[in-house]
Amino acid sequence: MQENQDYSLTPEEVAQQLQITRNTVYELVKRGELPAFRIGRKLRFDQHDVDMYKQTGKISENASLKNPVQPVAKNIAAAYAGMEKRQELVICGQDIILDILARHLERNIGGLKVWRNQIGSFDGLMALYHNSADMAAVHLWDGDSGKYNLAFVRHLLPGIPVVLVHLAMRMQGFYVKAGNPKNIKDWEDLLRPEVRFINREKGSGTRILLDEKFRSLGYNRLQIQGYEQEEFSHLAVASAVARGEADVGLGNQKAAMQVREIEFIPLQSERYDLVVKQEDCHTAWYKAVLQIITSSEFVDELKGLGDYALNETGRIIKL
Repeated sequence: MQENQDYSLTPEEVAQQLQITRNTVYELVKRGELPAFRIGRKLRFDQHDVDMYKQTGKISENASLKNPVQPVAKNIAAAYAGMEKRQELVICGQDIILDILARHLERNIGGLKVWRNQIGSFDGLMALYHNSADMAAVHLWDGDSGKYNLAFVRHLLPGIPVVLVHLAMRMQGFYVKAGNPKNIKDWEDLLRPEVRFINREKGSGTRILLDEKFRSLGYNRLQIQGYEQEEFSHLAVASAVARGEADVGLGNQKAAMQVREIEFIPLQSERYDLVVKQEDCHTAWYKAVLQIITSSEFVDELKGLGDYALNETGRIIKL
């Protein structure tokens, strides 16, 4: 821990490097875009994580320049004109795909504000049920059926007809230190007493995958060393493993590529779907969402990020 104290950055120093306000730094941490850790009650940052955030931002800007959205914007604006209009939308979920969708919506529809609620899949569905969100992205694996999302959506939105719009397939797996010194390969390795785990927060799709997998395999999740230790994003989990605070964490492949000295052990592919109530399918904003998700501009931008399988992007399932 002394090493972190010598070389870590304060929020003020990060704000100065990124040329943003300190409050924006806290927002980036909350959204899971910038890893952070605590020394006592103080928030601190690794210089490498800040440098990686800078590089990621530059890549996103370049992707936007290479894939202009003017043709899509023209079509969406025409569809939106003269129809009932929403001035604000709320999208729940934590993947950068949703940030890109929000940006396209705001850019293509003048006057629309899209709010991003950075919460896990379970909480996103609850927000949709309580009418505090318009859309929720989910990746919830059911151990009984072996399928993603369908069972959870039907049980957490009882009696409410919905549509699932497929966004992408992602790979879930273990984050371990480079070289995998503890030789961690599968779920039962988490039960070894010398293996320290770091978990995701309750309600996240990753946490539910772990719990459902252990239930279906007949393992006791409470025997995992570090099960109660939580982080609130894939990046934060990977960063904690890189710093030696844990031997292994669970998350998606993209975060592993953004953190130095991390190796990724793939476990299973997961569906990432956008959930919308059927009663909203007649609205102009929903039609705009579909136009964007199925556009070549949107798909090309996701391809530029890498690590997403996009063969079924835009496919709709009604429940």
